[in-house]
Amino acid sequence: MYSILIDIIGYSASALLAISLMVNNDLKFRWVNAGGCLFFIIYGGFIGAWPIIVTNSLLLAINIFYLLKIYTSHEDFELIEFQGTERLVKKFLTFYAADIHNYFPDFKHEINEDQLNFVILRDLVIANIFIATLQPDGSAIIRLNYTVSKYRDYKVGTFIFKKDRKFLISKKINELVYESVANKNHLHFLKKMGFMQSEINKSSYFLKLS
Repeated sequence: MYSILIDIIGYSASALLAISLMVNNDLKFRWVNAGGCLFFIIYGGFIGAWPIIVTNSLLLAINIFYLLKIYTSHEDFELIEFQGTERLVKKFLTFYAADIHNYFPDFKHEINEDQLNFVILRDLVIANIFIATLQPDGSAIIRLNYTVSKYRDYKVGTFIFKKDRKFLISKKINELVYESVANKNHLHFLKKMGFMQSEINKSSYFLKLS
């Protein structure tokens, strides 16, 4: 039984390190990789393998260093509105079309007068594109809220819905609405941001701004 437990810890460590190499998000990579290093340290302690303990202790320390750097570093966020005809916007939507479809399968790029369109720059790089349809009652139906996978660490969402929500309010928006959420990871993100499930339509989620 003891040897089986040791094997499980060793295989778990290998699995976590392998998974960390497949994620495309810096934050997730560091957390998963750190978990793998921690399991290898425990595994090395069980079998008395000091090279494994020392190596993975160093790697764990590196992961912790970069995690602290991610959480404490200052980044510049800026919201910039667009019309929808800009070449850069079209290029962005085309380049990320496949991933956008995974999160917003019903999205079609259309230009209407009652739309709110903006991108979020993160250190001068487009990290997010946001498109919503404004309603007469002050609500905004979100058609697209896509964040590039590298930047899915909640910082963009926190900037839009919390730190810079005054911008949305200045557009006379009192409520943000998702008529449906197709991706479970995006749903998890929305709940983190404070969106609530509608009691009338269970597939709909909303966030009150005022």
